[in-house]
Amino acid sequence: MTLSLFPQKILETQCHVIRDTPSEKKGFFGRRNNRVILAVVAALFIAVAARAATPPPNIVYILADDLGIGDVSCYNPQSAWQTPHLDRLARGGLRFTDAHSASSLCTPARYALLTGRYAWRGRLKQGVLQGYHPPLIEAHRPTVASFLREHGYTTAVFGKWHLGLDWTRTGTQLENVDFAQPFANGPLAYGFDRFFGISASLDMPPYVWLANDRATAVPTATIADSPVPKLWRGGPIGPDFKMEDVQPRLIEKSLAFFAERAAARDAKPFFLYLPLAAPHTPILPSREFEGKTHTTSYGDFVTQVDADVGRLLAALEKHGFAKNTLIIFTSDNGFAPAADVPAHAKFNHDPSAGYRGYKSDLFEGGHRVPFIAHWPAIIKAGTTTPALVEQLDLFATCAEILNTEIAATAAEDSISFLALLRGGGATPSGPGDSPVVSPARTALVSHSAEGRFAIREGRWKLLLWPGSGGWSSPTPAPSQWLQTPRTDLATLPPFQLYDLSADPAETTNVASAHPEIVQRLGRLLRADIERGRSTPGTPQPATVGTDWPQAAWITQFP
Repeated sequence: MTLSLFPQKILETQCHVIRDTPSEKKGFFGRRNNRVILAVVAALFIAVAARAATPPPNIVYILADDLGIGDVSCYNPQSAWQTPHLDRLARGGLRFTDAHSASSLCTPARYALLTGRYAWRGRLKQGVLQGYHPPLIEAHRPTVASFLREHGYTTAVFGKWHLGLDWTRTGTQLENVDFAQPFANGPLAYGFDRFFGISASLDMPPYVWLANDRATAVPTATIADSPVPKLWRGGPIGPDFKMEDVQPRLIEKSLAFFAERAAARDAKPFFLYLPLAAPHTPILPSREFEGKTHTTSYGDFVTQVDADVGRLLAALEKHGFAKNTLIIFTSDNGFAPAADVPAHAKFNHDPSAGYRGYKSDLFEGGHRVPFIAHWPAIIKAGTTTPALVEQLDLFATCAEILNTEIAATAAEDSISFLALLRGGGATPSGPGDSPVVSPARTALVSHSAEGRFAIREGRWKLLLWPGSGGWSSPTPAPSQWLQTPRTDLATLPPFQLYDLSADPAETTNVASAHPEIVQRLGRLLRADIERGRSTPGTPQPATVGTDWPQAAWITQFP
C-alpha cells in the first residue's frame, strides 16, 4: 500500500474552524461531529499511508568465516588488535552479547542461516561438505533469498557458498567434474538472482571462480597441500584464480553491486548475502595489511576484514542507502584452532573472549559469535542487548519486517528479533535510560562437529554428551592444533549442565545437583526434534531413528 492508493482530496484534507448552526448542534451525530469524525478518519488514513509508504529496508548480511567473538575489539577490550570499523558499526547500532550460530561448523551454520531450519533435521548429521559435494538444501525449500525475492527484492550472494552444487560429472568419483559445463542447484536455485564466489572454504578444492551457474575457467594446473598458516588442501586450480585475491575481489563485487543498485533507480530493495572466506585458512592478508597488528598473520587478516567492512559502509553512505539498510555482521562459528591458539596466547589475545572452547565445540566458544545490527531508520545508536538470538532467526525477522506470514513448511526454527531492533531488550547508552526487556527467543539448540547436541534455556545449558563434541578437551579425537590429550569419555558423567549466569566459562558441571533441570531440558530438546520444529505451528516430519547415534540420549528423557 502506497500514498497513491488514497484519493488526493482525502490526502489534502485541511484543518479549519467549523461553526455549526443551532440546528446542526443537536445530537451527537450532528454535522459538526460528522465533520470531526471525517477529519479524524482522514488523519488516520494519512498516518497509515505514510507508514505503508516507507519502503522496506535493503538488507546486507556479512558473514565472516571462523572469526572468534574475542577477535572484535568492541567485544574484547583486551584484544591484541583493534577493529575500528566494526566498533563504529556497533556504536551506530545494536550489539548482541548472547548471539549464536546454529552450529559450530561452517556448512550447517550456513544452511540454518538461509533456511531458518537446523541442518541436523536433514541429511547432514555431523561434519561439513567439501567443494565437490551435492547440494544440502532440499529442492523447493524456501530460503531467506527466495522469500525476499518473492516480495520484490533483488538478491545477490558474493562469497563462500559451501552448501553443495550439482556438478556435471565425468565419472563415479566426486572429483570427476567437467568444469566446462554448468552446474545445477547452486545459489540461483535457492532465490539468488546472481552469484559470484567459490564452492566451499578457501582451503578446499576445486580452486575456481564460480559465476552464477558455471566456473569462469577450466582448471589447468594442480597445487599441492600447503602448511600453516596458509594451510590449504591440494587440488585443481583455474588459471584466473589466486587465493590472495579472493577477499579483495568479493569486496569489489559488493561495491559494484551497490553502485549498480544506486544507478538502477527502480526503487527495488536489495538483499546482499556476503559470506566471506576470511579470516578462515588459508590466512592470506593482502600486502598492505601484512604486519599491521605486529601480532600474527591472522590478526592482520582480521584487520583487513574490518577495513573492508569500513569500505562497504562508506559505499552505502555514498549511494544514499545507509539510513534504510539493515546491516548485520556476524561469524559462522567460533575461532578455528588451526589459526594457532598458542601463538595468540603470546600476545595475551583470547579469540573466545573468556568463553570455553573453539570452532567445532558445544562449549560457548564454538558458537557464541559477534552479532552487530545497524539500521539507522529503526535502531537506536549505541545500544546493547543481552537477549538470546540465533542466526537462523533472520528468516522470521525478514517476514515480520514485511508483515508477511511464513508457510508452515518453512523456517521451522526461526524466531523474529525485530522487536529487539526496535528497542525491546536493548540497553541505551545514554544516562537515565532504562532497558526494556522483550526477549524474542528463550531457548536454542547448539550442534557440534561430531553431531552432538546442547540446549540452552535462559541461564541453563545442557550438553547431551560427556565431552566437547568437537576438537577441544575432553574429546577422544583432539585437534592437532590444540595439543590436548585424548580423553576416555566413559570416565565422565553422561551429561553436562552449566549455569551460564554464574559460570559463563562452563567450568563446573552441576548436572548431579539439578537432575530436574537436566530432565526438563532433555525433554524439551526431544520434543523439538520429534515435532520437526522448535517454533509454534504444524509439526513437520522428523528424522529420528536407530541410525542416528548422536540422538541415542533421547530414550533417557521419556
